[in-house]
Amino acid sequence: MKTKLVAVAFLSLALALPLLGKTYKSSYPVPCSEVWSAVKDTLGNSENYNVVESNDSEMTASYQVKHSVHVNITGAILQRTNHVTLVSNGPACEMRVVSNFSGWEHNDRDDFKKRVDESLVKLKAETPSQPAKPEAPGK
Repeated sequence: MKTKLVAVAFLSLALALPLLGKTYKSSYPVPCSEVWSAVKDTLGNSENYNVVESNDSEMTASYQVKHSVHVNITGAILQRTNHVTLVSNGPACEMRVVSNFSGWEHNDRDDFKKRVDESLVKLKAETPSQPAKPEAPGK
């Protein structure tokens, strides 16, 4: 009987935890199209993320974070879906991440933001700059 009560309590807690996901906001001084490219680059790393759904026109995605410890006693119950949405704010962009994992063992919201920031830098470095204008003859 005690084992059954513990199992019911654990299952109730596991089902309630997704409701505890918080929305974390980060602002970028660049257009959302640039941030979206970095988000897609970040989520494209199949070692870290499993994309559940992605919508380019709305700049939203749902994804699961891959953790090596997910295959534990709770298994798939702990595999929750996080969400990212970009909101244009004039020339700037706000990234909103709803994450269920931030705390003792994992800090997915900060890891995700850090990876998006790194992708932004990488993508800017890959973008060719404007070619130099040729000098006028005789100069």
